[in-house]
Amino acid sequence: MKHEEAFYIGYVTKSRGLKGEVQVFFEFDDYEKLEFDVVFADMNGKLVPYFVASAKLQVNKTGYFNFDDVDHIDKAQALLKKKLYLPNAQMPERGEDEFFYTDLKGFIAIDETLGELGEILEVNEYPQQFVATVLYKETEILFPLNEDFIIEIDDEGKILTVDLPEGLLDIYLTS
Repeated sequence: MKHEEAFYIGYVTKSRGLKGEVQVFFEFDDYEKLEFDVVFADMNGKLVPYFVASAKLQVNKTGYFNFDDVDHIDKAQALLKKKLYLPNAQMPERGEDEFFYTDLKGFIAIDETLGELGEILEVNEYPQQFVATVLYKETEILFPLNEDFIIEIDDEGKILTVDLPEGLLDIYLTS
């Protein structure tokens, strides 16, 4: 499976006990709606399947997982801090009015001060925030997507209006 064929759900935070159980922190909001037959761990850029023997979801965006063939704490160590994915086909249906930051890919980013920045080439999810990638003045720049910086999202016109902090782009443009 390739990364384009999957969506990110969270990462393994730690092992638990001696029998290979691991704790997963979910960054996917509707994690309770997901089905966990098999998850894919990003092992050095490749998605490796892990078949779920048991999963116990918690209310604090975590869950405890046992995987087939991971029956000892030493085998679980290889999974620590690894990102986990599910196939796109298992993505829960969403309502018409639901909008995610990842939907901004392909939008034109416009800063209130600097004007048009360019097309959003990528939206990556990092712990605690989403980050947009734009090619601005032939330089790849990154900026966080959060409520403090977003002024308006024009869904029909595919335009994202932002007010980026002064000096943020200077970091990328001065070499």
